[in-house]
Amino acid sequence: MTLSTSHRQPLADEVTAKLRQMIHSGEWQLQQRIPSETELMAGLGVSRGTLREAIKALAHSGMLEVRRGDGTYVRATSEMSGAARRMYQDHTEEHILEVRLGLDTQAARLAARNATADDVSALRAVLATRELAWQAADFEGWARADWQFHARVAQASGNPLLHELYVSFGDVFHRELLKQQRSGRLNGLTRTGHGELVDAIEAGDPDAAVDSVSRNLNS
Repeated sequence: MTLSTSHRQPLADEVTAKLRQMIHSGEWQLQQRIPSETELMAGLGVSRGTLREAIKALAHSGMLEVRRGDGTYVRATSEMSGAARRMYQDHTEEHILEVRLGLDTQAARLAARNATADDVSALRAVLATRELAWQAADFEGWARADWQFHARVAQASGNPLLHELYVSFGDVFHRELLKQQRSGRLNGLTRTGHGELVDAIEAGDPDAAVDSVSRNLNS
Protein backbone atom coordinates (compact mmCIF):
# COMPACT_ATOMS: atom_id res chain seq x y z
CA MET A 1 0.00 0.00 0.00
CA THR A 2 3.09 2.25 0.05
CA LEU A 3 2.67 5.22 -2.24
CA SER A 4 5.36 6.49 -4.58
CA THR A 5 5.98 10.13 -5.35
CA SER A 6 4.97 11.43 -8.75
CA HIS A 7 6.10 14.52 -10.62
CA ARG A 8 2.55 14.86 -11.93
CA GLN A 9 0.72 14.80 -8.60
CA PRO A 10 1.75 16.02 -5.13
CA LEU A 11 2.07 13.23 -2.57
CA ALA A 12 -0.67 14.69 -0.38
CA ASP A 13 -3.05 14.47 -3.34
CA GLU A 14 -2.12 10.81 -3.84
CA VAL A 15 -2.81 10.10 -0.17
CA THR A 16 -6.11 11.97 -0.36
CA ALA A 17 -7.14 9.87 -3.37
CA LYS A 18 -6.17 6.65 -1.57
CA LEU A 19 -8.17 7.54 1.55
CA ARG A 20 -11.10 8.59 -0.61
CA GLN A 21 -11.03 5.22 -2.36
CA MET A 22 -11.04 3.38 0.98
CA ILE A 23 -14.27 5.20 1.83
CA HIS A 24 -15.82 4.74 -1.63
CA SER A 25 -15.06 1.01 -1.61
CA GLY A 26 -16.67 0.45 1.78
CA GLU A 27 -13.39 -0.52 3.44
CA TRP A 28 -14.26 2.20 5.93
CA GLN A 29 -17.96 2.32 6.74
CA LEU A 30 -20.10 5.34 7.57
CA GLN A 31 -19.76 6.39 11.23
CA GLN A 32 -16.66 4.20 11.58
CA ARG A 33 -13.49 5.57 13.14
CA ILE A 34 -10.60 5.25 10.72
CA PRO A 35 -7.23 3.78 11.80
CA SER A 36 -4.89 5.88 13.90
CA GLU A 37 -2.32 8.25 12.39
CA THR A 38 0.46 5.83 13.31
CA GLU A 39 -1.22 2.94 11.47
CA LEU A 40 -1.99 5.03 8.40
CA MET A 41 1.51 6.53 8.25
CA ALA A 42 3.02 3.04 8.33
CA GLY A 43 0.56 1.58 5.84
CA LEU A 44 0.85 4.42 3.35
CA GLY A 45 4.52 5.10 3.88
CA VAL A 46 4.06 8.83 4.37
CA SER A 47 4.89 11.47 6.96
CA ARG A 48 2.49 12.77 9.60
CA GLY A 49 2.31 16.14 7.85
CA THR A 50 1.34 14.63 4.51
CA LEU A 51 -1.28 12.42 6.12
CA ARG A 52 -2.79 15.30 8.06
CA GLU A 53 -2.98 17.39 4.91
CA ALA A 54 -4.94 14.61 3.19
CA ILE A 55 -7.28 14.13 6.14
CA LYS A 56 -7.84 17.88 6.35
CA ALA A 57 -8.84 17.94 2.68
CA LEU A 58 -11.39 15.15 3.15
CA ALA A 59 -12.68 16.75 6.35
CA HIS A 60 -13.19 20.01 4.45
CA SER A 61 -15.18 18.13 1.80
CA GLY A 62 -17.39 16.60 4.49
CA MET A 63 -16.28 13.00 4.03
CA LEU A 64 -14.34 12.83 7.32
CA GLU A 65 -14.91 14.39 10.73
CA VAL A 66 -11.99 14.96 13.08
CA ARG A 67 -13.06 14.71 16.73
CA ARG A 68 -10.43 16.07 19.06
CA GLY A 69 -9.37 13.47 21.57
CA ASP A 70 -11.45 10.75 19.91
CA GLY A 71 -10.16 10.22 16.37
CA THR A 72 -11.40 10.71 12.82
CA TYR A 73 -14.71 9.30 11.60
CA VAL A 74 -16.29 8.65 8.20
CA ARG A 75 -19.18 11.08 7.74
CA ALA A 76 -20.03 10.65 4.02
CA THR A 77 -19.18 8.29 1.19
CA SER A 78 -18.41 11.02 -1.32
CA GLU A 79 -17.74 14.73 -1.59
CA MET A 80 -21.26 15.15 -2.95
CA SER A 81 -22.79 13.43 0.08
CA GLY A 82 -20.57 15.43 2.42
CA ALA A 83 -21.57 18.74 0.86
CA ALA A 84 -25.24 17.76 0.89
CA ARG A 85 -25.08 16.76 4.55
CA ARG A 86 -23.74 20.19 5.49
CA MET A 87 -26.26 21.92 3.24
CA TYR A 88 -29.22 20.15 4.85
CA GLN A 89 -28.37 21.79 8.16
CA ASP A 90 -29.41 25.12 6.65
CA HIS A 91 -32.87 23.98 5.52
CA THR A 92 -36.09 22.95 7.20
CA GLU A 93 -37.28 19.37 7.45
CA GLU A 94 -40.20 20.31 5.22
CA HIS A 95 -37.87 21.47 2.45
CA ILE A 96 -35.79 18.32 2.79
CA LEU A 97 -38.90 16.13 2.62
CA GLU A 98 -40.09 17.92 -0.52
CA VAL A 99 -36.77 17.26 -2.24
CA ARG A 100 -36.73 13.67 -1.07
CA LEU A 101 -40.24 13.17 -2.43
CA GLY A 102 -38.97 14.10 -5.87
CA LEU A 103 -36.00 11.73 -5.63
CA ASP A 104 -38.10 8.92 -4.16
CA THR A 105 -40.74 9.05 -6.84
CA GLN A 106 -38.19 9.19 -9.66
CA ALA A 107 -36.20 6.33 -8.12
CA ALA A 108 -39.39 4.25 -7.87
CA ARG A 109 -40.39 5.05 -11.46
CA LEU A 110 -36.99 4.10 -12.85
CA ALA A 111 -36.66 1.02 -10.63
CA ALA A 112 -39.98 -0.28 -11.99
CA ARG A 113 -38.44 -0.03 -15.47
CA ASN A 114 -34.89 -1.16 -14.79
CA ALA A 115 -34.77 -3.39 -11.69
CA THR A 116 -33.45 -6.93 -12.10
CA ALA A 117 -34.65 -10.08 -10.36
CA ASP A 118 -31.61 -9.76 -8.07
CA ASP A 119 -32.68 -6.22 -7.16
CA VAL A 120 -36.15 -7.44 -6.21
CA SER A 121 -34.73 -10.28 -4.12
CA ALA A 122 -32.40 -7.86 -2.32
CA LEU A 123 -35.28 -5.49 -1.57
CA ARG A 124 -37.42 -8.27 -0.10
CA ALA A 125 -34.49 -9.46 2.01
CA VAL A 126 -33.99 -5.97 3.47
CA LEU A 127 -37.72 -5.75 4.24
CA ALA A 128 -37.51 -9.07 6.10
CA THR A 129 -34.63 -7.70 8.18
CA ARG A 130 -36.62 -4.53 8.82
CA GLU A 131 -39.63 -6.52 10.06
CA LEU A 132 -37.55 -8.69 12.40
CA ALA A 133 -35.85 -5.63 13.89
CA TRP A 134 -39.16 -3.87 14.56
CA GLN A 135 -40.68 -6.95 16.18
CA ALA A 136 -37.60 -7.28 18.38
CA ALA A 137 -37.87 -3.60 19.38
CA ASP A 138 -34.46 -3.01 17.79
CA PHE A 139 -35.44 0.40 16.52
CA GLU A 140 -31.93 1.41 15.49
CA GLY A 141 -31.74 -1.75 13.39
CA TRP A 142 -35.22 -1.11 12.01
CA ALA A 143 -34.36 2.46 10.98
CA ARG A 144 -31.10 1.28 9.42
CA ALA A 145 -32.89 -1.42 7.41
CA ASP A 146 -35.64 0.98 6.36
CA TRP A 147 -33.03 3.40 5.04
CA GLN A 148 -31.15 0.58 3.29
CA PHE A 149 -34.39 -0.38 1.57
CA HIS A 150 -34.99 3.07 0.11
CA ALA A 151 -31.34 3.47 -0.88
CA ARG A 152 -31.54 0.06 -2.60
CA VAL A 153 -34.57 1.23 -4.60
CA ALA A 154 -32.51 4.21 -5.74
CA GLN A 155 -29.70 1.85 -6.73
CA ALA A 156 -32.16 -0.32 -8.65
CA SER A 157 -33.16 2.75 -10.66
CA GLY A 158 -30.04 2.22 -12.75
CA ASN A 159 -29.09 5.89 -12.41
CA PRO A 160 -25.87 6.15 -10.36
CA LEU A 161 -26.15 9.94 -9.95
CA LEU A 162 -29.66 9.66 -8.52
CA HIS A 163 -28.42 6.93 -6.19
CA GLU A 164 -25.55 9.08 -4.94
CA LEU A 165 -27.85 12.06 -4.37
CA TYR A 166 -30.28 9.83 -2.51
CA VAL A 167 -27.60 8.34 -0.29
CA SER A 168 -26.71 11.87 0.83
CA PHE A 169 -29.99 11.91 2.77
CA GLY A 170 -28.77 9.10 5.04
CA ASP A 171 -28.16 11.00 8.29
CA VAL A 172 -31.28 13.16 7.99
CA PHE A 173 -33.51 10.24 7.07
CA HIS A 174 -32.21 8.07 9.93
CA ARG A 175 -32.77 10.76 12.55
CA GLU A 176 -36.25 11.53 11.28
CA LEU A 177 -37.29 7.86 11.34
CA LEU A 178 -36.20 7.46 14.94
CA LYS A 179 -37.97 10.69 15.90
CA GLN A 180 -41.20 9.36 14.39
CA GLN A 181 -40.75 6.02 16.16
CA ARG A 182 -40.31 7.71 19.54
CA SER A 183 -43.49 9.71 18.98
CA GLY A 184 -45.46 6.46 19.27
CA ARG A 185 -47.60 7.30 16.23
CA LEU A 186 -45.64 5.40 13.60
CA ASN A 187 -46.61 2.11 11.97
CA GLY A 188 -43.12 0.73 11.52
CA LEU A 189 -44.21 -2.05 9.16
CA THR A 190 -46.43 -0.18 6.72
CA ARG A 191 -46.67 -1.86 3.31
CA THR A 192 -47.28 1.44 1.52
CA GLY A 193 -44.00 2.57 0.05
CA HIS A 194 -42.37 -0.73 1.01
CA GLY A 195 -44.00 -4.08 0.27
CA GLU A 196 -46.40 -2.54 -2.23
CA LEU A 197 -43.52 -0.71 -3.84
CA VAL A 198 -41.55 -3.93 -4.34
CA ASP A 199 -44.63 -5.56 -5.85
CA ALA A 200 -44.95 -2.67 -8.31
CA ILE A 201 -41.25 -2.79 -9.16
CA GLU A 202 -41.42 -6.55 -9.74
CA ALA A 203 -44.50 -6.08 -11.94
CA GLY A 204 -42.73 -3.37 -13.93
CA ASP A 205 -45.50 -0.85 -13.12
CA PRO A 206 -44.01 2.67 -12.79
CA ASP A 207 -47.36 4.34 -12.02
CA ALA A 208 -48.15 1.97 -9.15
CA ALA A 209 -44.60 2.39 -7.81
CA VAL A 210 -44.86 6.18 -7.77
CA ASP A 211 -48.35 6.05 -6.22
CA SER A 212 -47.09 3.84 -3.38
CA VAL A 213 -44.20 6.19 -2.62
CA SER A 214 -46.41 9.29 -2.74
CA ARG A 215 -48.97 7.84 -0.36
CA ASN A 216 -46.25 6.76 2.05
CA LEU A 217 -44.45 10.10 2.20
CA ASN A 218 -47.60 12.22 2.22
CA SER A 219 -48.83 10.29 5.25
